[in-house]
Amino acid sequence: MTKSIIAIVGRPNVGKSTLFNRLAGERRAITDDIPGTTRDRAYANITWLGQDYTLVDTGGLEISPDSPIGEKVKEQVEIAIEEADAIIMLVDVKDGVTIPDKEIAETLRRSNKPVVLAVNKCDNDERTRQAFEFHEMPLDQPITISAYHATGIEMLMERVTAGLTPSPAFPSEPDIMRTAIVGHPNVGKSMLMNALLGHERSIVSELPGTTRDSIDTIVERDGRRALLIDTAGIRRRGQIHRGIETYSVMRALRSIDRADVCLLVLDASDMLTAQDAHIAGYIRDAYKGILLVVNKWDLADELGLTKKDGVLEVERNLKFLHYAPMLFVSAKTGFGVSQILPAADEINQARTKRLDPAELRDMVKRAIERHPPMTKRHFHLRDVIQPEVLPPTFVFAVNNPALVHFSYRRYLENSLRDAFGFTGTPLRLIFKKKLVTTQACPPAAGPGVQSSGVQGSRVPLRGHPEGLENVNINQASTSSAQV
Repeated sequence: MTKSIIAIVGRPNVGKSTLFNRLAGERRAITDDIPGTTRDRAYANITWLGQDYTLVDTGGLEISPDSPIGEKVKEQVEIAIEEADAIIMLVDVKDGVTIPDKEIAETLRRSNKPVVLAVNKCDNDERTRQAFEFHEMPLDQPITISAYHATGIEMLMERVTAGLTPSPAFPSEPDIMRTAIVGHPNVGKSMLMNALLGHERSIVSELPGTTRDSIDTIVERDGRRALLIDTAGIRRRGQIHRGIETYSVMRALRSIDRADVCLLVLDASDMLTAQDAHIAGYIRDAYKGILLVVNKWDLADELGLTKKDGVLEVERNLKFLHYAPMLFVSAKTGFGVSQILPAADEINQARTKRLDPAELRDMVKRAIERHPPMTKRHFHLRDVIQPEVLPPTFVFAVNNPALVHFSYRRYLENSLRDAFGFTGTPLRLIFKKKLVTTQACPPAAGPGVQSSGVQGSRVPLRGHPEGLENVNINQASTSSAQV
């Protein structure tokens, strides 16, 4: 099933980001160094009553930075109408009903999209009574909420999800790798698709966003098949010119949800933009495989670029994608294109890699002997299992999970990658006091299959029949190296 998109719209300072963070359950910046990316993320995966949704804060989108505020809000509304499955219109009870609020509500009403009017900042009885005036808005009965104090949130989610049903699952075959081509407009996604297919399929133009709705295409190379998902351009309503890039980002979310591996296409002449960081963060959070494809490398000499420059740019601005391989290609000339599908296939295989339990525990023992963590309080690593794939998930049993510093988590992840590869795929590391163990782990699941619960087999370390139960990882080695 693909996830429905819920968009939050409204005037500035009505609390869109606060509501987004409340529903997303956390606050987190995607990256730093790139203008516009230190803000709270604009996209999040959320779960309500067992159903997954994609939440979008339109106030966090990169829309025509030089436009007047009124134009920006209008563009945000147009984007929500175009791409969202349901819309939350947020207003501020302290401001009362404003003319811009009425205009937004009327536009949303005409869209025939499911819209819920939420009156925010109803922090006390008096403000809740003030919210009555919003009944004059041309939308259904408003809901009073306080995003800051988390009141009214359940009723809001019940209303906004009431008319949403999961989209049907896209047909899939276990031997087909679903590959999404994503990136900001005009990086050459359609030309890259054509190069991979060996013929022209999409309409290609210099105007960003001219690709029509996507038509998935199966391509076969060296006996392996891949389903290529080309991120569609916008379906323009009237004379929408601004905000065109944001449409593509929202459309990319659907492609990412469907994919096993995502090709994040970057422009050699532009490299990283705020949109690239947003998309990359969403791919990571969705635990999808990722391959960075730097397109238009035929311009490298003219631009004075080297591959080292590209690698440093990504290392500096997309630190959270340190595991993603990078290819330098030219869809125009065909340079490097033949490497893309084999690299994507390698990533897809890594997503389903299941380790031998004994080898896993041996590797962990060696890792803690090399670099015991430097903490004031001791903690004990008792066991480790791999209960799931898609993504590869590792559960460590420790006496106190709170004592595991983030730097040591990163060290263990890097140790796993150094020992077993896992190129291009995120890993999930979980630290618990106890493990739920069962029979030996089943074979690796096919695409779209996920195990449930924290389960797996326990095999003692070779030469250590007692396993890791008695290993104090602060005393496992005399080494004082820090990670």
